[in-house]
Amino acid sequence: MAHAHDAHDHDHAAHHAGAHSHAHGHHHAPADTTGRAFAIAVVLNAGFVLVEAGIGFWAGSLALLADAGHNLSDVLSLIMAWGAMALARKAPAGQRTYGLRKATVLASLANAVLLLLAVGAIASEAVRRFADPAPVASGLVMIAAGVGVVINTATALLFLRGRRDDLNVKGAFQHMAADAAVSLAVVAGAAAIMFTGQTWIDPALSLVIVVVIVLGTLSLLRDSADLALDAAPRNIDVAAVRHWLGALPGVVEVHDLHIWAMSTTETALTAHVIRPANDDGDAFLHGACEGLAERFGIVHSTLQVETDGAACRLAPAEVV
Repeated sequence: MAHAHDAHDHDHAAHHAGAHSHAHGHHHAPADTTGRAFAIAVVLNAGFVLVEAGIGFWAGSLALLADAGHNLSDVLSLIMAWGAMALARKAPAGQRTYGLRKATVLASLANAVLLLLAVGAIASEAVRRFADPAPVASGLVMIAAGVGVVINTATALLFLRGRRDDLNVKGAFQHMAADAAVSLAVVAGAAAIMFTGQTWIDPALSLVIVVVIVLGTLSLLRDSADLALDAAPRNIDVAAVRHWLGALPGVVEVHDLHIWAMSTTETALTAHVIRPANDDGDAFLHGACEGLAERFGIVHSTLQVETDGAACRLAPAEVV
């Protein structure tokens, strides 16, 4: 489900000796119904995996077993994503000054890798089946896969609204939507086997399933890897943020700008701004942090105001 935006903001400004000021704006998202969506999804899909795998063995369908394996990887992915979201709510303590928010990014990355490993095993078995075709109880396969279409579609709908706000929820939605498409393909393949008697259709369909899963996973893998490397989230236009900060009243330069993901839902920013006549420091800092949150969804901002940037060793663009 969609993450509710923060009900309140906290902005803190502190003036240090000299010409430097720091401001922090951070929001705390209230609990929403995403946890319930994950719970329902895990229970539904775990039960279906057991049934589908059993029927797949009984019916001799690799395509159905491939679908069950894919569904199992998704159940594990859902559990990891759900657990990571729970960890992200823990307050910062000790050495973990950001808490465990980054666990959501690591879970998203692990989910993508897990899916790719699962499809590797499916592809290997499909290639073996071409050399050694096996009979398939197509009627039974059609029924099982048809149930899969219903369950996976219903599960995907649970994550429909939240997929734009959280990479983990986006991953869950993609997995479930892909599962529904895969199950539908298995129904069609079983029908084709029933009418033609061609057993090669089953492993061929398995390879098609592999391609579908890989294509759907690559974007999740790329986004997750970027966030793990502290890249700015894809929905944040870094140039636009820099331009907006530079256009604030009294600001003549922006440097040492960094934007990164604290979690799959929270973005942080640090920047130095040169503002020679900084006579309204607190008001400027509060307004800037509020604007970053409202315009760009950057909920944790730290700004350092300098009246003379010549002395800042972080001013050169090549210095991080």
